[in-house]
Amino acid sequence: MAETTHITVAETSEGPGGSARPGDDVSLPVVELLTGRGFVTGKSGSGKSNSASVLAENLLDNEFGLLIVDIDGEYYGLKEEYEILHVGGDEECDIQVTTEHAEKIASLALEQNVPIILDVSSYLDEDEAEELLTAVARSLFAKAKKQKQPFLLLVEEVHEYIPERGSVGECGKMLIKIGKRGRKHGLGICGISQRPADVKKDFITQCDWLLWHRLTWNNDTKVVRRILDGEYADAVENLDDGEGFLTTDWSERVRRVQFHRKKTFDAGATPGLDDFERPELKSVSDDLVSELTEISEEQAERENRVEELRSELDKKNSRIAELETELQDARDLRRMADQFVDALVDQVEGAAPGRTERERMRREHRPEAEPPSEQTTLPETEVAVQPGPGTNGDTTAVDMASQSDVLSAVMSAEDGDDVAAEGANADSEQTEKSTESSLSTGTDAETSAGLSTQMDDSTSVGERSTACETTPQPEGEETTPQPEFSDDVSGDRGVSADDILGELRSMSETGDEWPESSRTSREEIESEIRDDAELIDDGEDSEDGEPLAVRECKADIGALETKTRKMLAFYREFGPSTPLNAHFAAGGDGNRTNAYAHNRELRTMGLVEHVGRGHYDYCLEQRLADDVDGHTDQTTIDAYLREIEETTDI
Repeated sequence: MAETTHITVAETSEGPGGSARPGDDVSLPVVELLTGRGFVTGKSGSGKSNSASVLAENLLDNEFGLLIVDIDGEYYGLKEEYEILHVGGDEECDIQVTTEHAEKIASLALEQNVPIILDVSSYLDEDEAEELLTAVARSLFAKAKKQKQPFLLLVEEVHEYIPERGSVGECGKMLIKIGKRGRKHGLGICGISQRPADVKKDFITQCDWLLWHRLTWNNDTKVVRRILDGEYADAVENLDDGEGFLTTDWSERVRRVQFHRKKTFDAGATPGLDDFERPELKSVSDDLVSELTEISEEQAERENRVEELRSELDKKNSRIAELETELQDARDLRRMADQFVDALVDQVEGAAPGRTERERMRREHRPEAEPPSEQTTLPETEVAVQPGPGTNGDTTAVDMASQSDVLSAVMSAEDGDDVAAEGANADSEQTEKSTESSLSTGTDAETSAGLSTQMDDSTSVGERSTACETTPQPEGEETTPQPEFSDDVSGDRGVSADDILGELRSMSETGDEWPESSRTSREEIESEIRDDAELIDDGEDSEDGEPLAVRECKADIGALETKTRKMLAFYREFGPSTPLNAHFAAGGDGNRTNAYAHNRELRTMGLVEHVGRGHYDYCLEQRLADDVDGHTDQTTIDAYLREIEETTDI
């Protein structure tokens, strides 16, 4: 970094408010420019962007650090002469960046002294551009606290982020924070706007230096009248292109100056009828771009991984839906099987005398899980449920011959007369025909499943068998053989309700319980999507319980010279005043240079602030409130303020 202490950017000009000696060089102190707060304004075409470019060119000539927030895409012309990194959202930039690159951008700017143009005009989504600027500004502020290196953040169209009317977003709050507290860390800010009436006045009045180019709107000239004077408010309407009124804290008078013309390509000039010739731009080091490219590649890998996880999650959700459908189908098949069994039993009961209505009602109201209390078996006869011809053996069918044997056995076991037997045989034939008709309707899988499949939460689908047997009856009792169907169904499918329900539960719970081939939980997916950027907290307490902000205030005030501290006490007691009056009241000799030197130390520490027309006011309470940064209520802040004032004797 060069040892230059001042840069020459303009020369004095004549006219109302001008110098008696036009043509003298106008220089700006580098440290005040880099670490202070500046404001450049003027209507479109008045030369404000040219003046900002002249400042940038002089800083780049001397290798000072800066970052330009380009909102209109007009600063890339600097690359005609300087190796400056141009980042943004389109292919015209050296590299396309997102919020993931914010910390690296701040690191290159502060730690490696790389000049950067952050081109937010290349983002179609304004919210995306504002999020990026917020993240970069936050990273700059955090790193500046440790780096302690003079650095300038130059922001075009600053009224879009810190408007006079309406709410200030996160980006505006961060820029205001840099304006209020960045100076003591070496981080300065310069805002540029064509409408000073639209910029928050708290920002303008806190600036160390201001440049007023031509303004014509009444609302804008009123701001000039308020900050400067009526004479300048009238003259500002007639300034030439590039001409302006310059006010600084290190000079008491207002100077009318003509800024130099920028050396590099003017990308912000209004297009004319001539052919547009884009200049040959300097390229930046591949090493710089590669560092940002690595972040882009890592981000792309994360996005691909997130997409894979989302796809896998969709597949699992689809599988869950399939299992739920299968479960519902199994329940439907169970109901169909129950209805068919009931129909067979009703056929048998209708033909078998001795079955009372009370026994039928007892069977209908018996719980499904309760096994029958009695079983009536038919000798050497059973109804076997065989695997059906359906798809993959998933369904079962009742062997027709076995059914016929069952019904014949029931009839033959009857000791009634021949008429009853003939009626039973007729019913058996009718039942067999109806069964054959049912089996021939629909697909094999659906029919066989409807015949015999029974399923509950503890028995596999296709694994029940239905058996009907008779047992000898005690002598003396006239009881008709009663067919009973057990809950024992056998098949070869092997998929139980418990299996389906268990898979549903395990698929819905955490990844540790999912199948081994897919050990991915929803929490892992959410963790990869989440961004854990946090702003450094400035409100921590020290080991003895006293806030660091209070300790810093005590230390800063305690380090002041006696006369400077007395000036601070004068501002506190009497309110807004000029540095000369405060210095005289503190025992000074009335020397204006000495008065402003002492006052500058107070202003740099954030103990007094400029309130207009050369007057300053006591602002220790505001500094304390900013330092605790919303962590403490007003009552506690007042108590801290009294403690500091009593301890430091101001």
